[in-house]
Amino acid sequence: MGPLAVERVDVMSTLGRVLAEPVVSPSTIPPWPNSSMDGYAVRAHDTGRAPVELAVVGRIIAGSMPSRPLHAGEAMRIFTGAPLPEGADAVVPQEDVAADNGRITIAASVSSGAYVRPAGEDVRAGDVVVQPGGSIGAAEVGLLATLGYSQVRVFRRPRVGILSTGNELADLGTEPGPGQIPNTNTYSLMAQVIEAGAEPINLGVAPDQLDAITERIRWGFDAADVLVTSAGVSVGELDLVRDALERCGAELHLWKVSMRPGKPITFGTRGGRPVFGLPGNPVSAMVTFELFVRPALRRMAGAQSLHRPRISARALATIENPGSRRGYLRVTLTPDAKGFGARLTGDQGSAILRSMVLADGLAVVAPDTTIAEGQAVDVIVLRSLEPRSR
Repeated sequence: MGPLAVERVDVMSTLGRVLAEPVVSPSTIPPWPNSSMDGYAVRAHDTGRAPVELAVVGRIIAGSMPSRPLHAGEAMRIFTGAPLPEGADAVVPQEDVAADNGRITIAASVSSGAYVRPAGEDVRAGDVVVQPGGSIGAAEVGLLATLGYSQVRVFRRPRVGILSTGNELADLGTEPGPGQIPNTNTYSLMAQVIEAGAEPINLGVAPDQLDAITERIRWGFDAADVLVTSAGVSVGELDLVRDALERCGAELHLWKVSMRPGKPITFGTRGGRPVFGLPGNPVSAMVTFELFVRPALRRMAGAQSLHRPRISARALATIENPGSRRGYLRVTLTPDAKGFGARLTGDQGSAILRSMVLADGLAVVAPDTTIAEGQAVDVIVLRSLEPRSR
């Protein structure tokens, strides 16, 4: 699975997209030395024997150019962002100057370059200012606008069909009937798709009927670049997704992974389009999406960085992973002078969605392993580690 096609979009449509070509600056920014303070443009040499008195011979505001060069023994009133006159090489802040009747007195000498932003301080003509393969953020949008790019070439976002299966699911906006539960996975998975830089397509909820699931899967393959299903991939009587995929001509390459949570998972392709069959429990679905689906979507979106960052943290309390499967356990991360400390969010049941709400990361723990308090644990970081409400 490689990157999708490239398209040209307006700059304000690029946020979160992946750049497909280098952005080269056509100009030098700023194009001329300018003042970083309100004050007076001077020749630094003239202040070498301060205190010194200089004649004020002009006024330069932002958005205008100096009327003439600055000569020895002169100063010009200047405002933040205004270009320096030829001959000036420093600015004296207005609070450091005594002004009287067209003349100023400067009490202390200033150095060349003081309070001056040099030409090209930001970028120079010909500089590659944004590299391809990275996601475009607010700063990149601002820089593109600064350089006059109204449109840029980006990779197309993958379209991802999301299908939930199960007789027990009541969709959002409907009241659950007897024995039913709210449909969680459609909406958490669609949100994860958006976070990964892709576009979700809601394929709805299919009951545990082979014909109904097959029809939705065919729809998904026609409408999307990637198909993601949840539930129905285990070995029970009503686990029909595998049969439905094979009915639709999908070739299955993977069935079950030795991990906790999320053992029942399948991966296949149909006509080069990938399909991921995820477990039905909400936490299992979200964790397996993070580990398997998200990197694939990032690659298809053209991103060079496919995986979440990992850190080594100290266990703030015992972290246990009993059994024969590798654990991806939800933890909170607490910064301190030594780095980060990790603590389980609580019970690690695969249906406890609040454990994902509380989690800053996933602790990766080998099978049948106990990490004692103070020992190092590898953590996949899921979110910004800024302080937030719990």
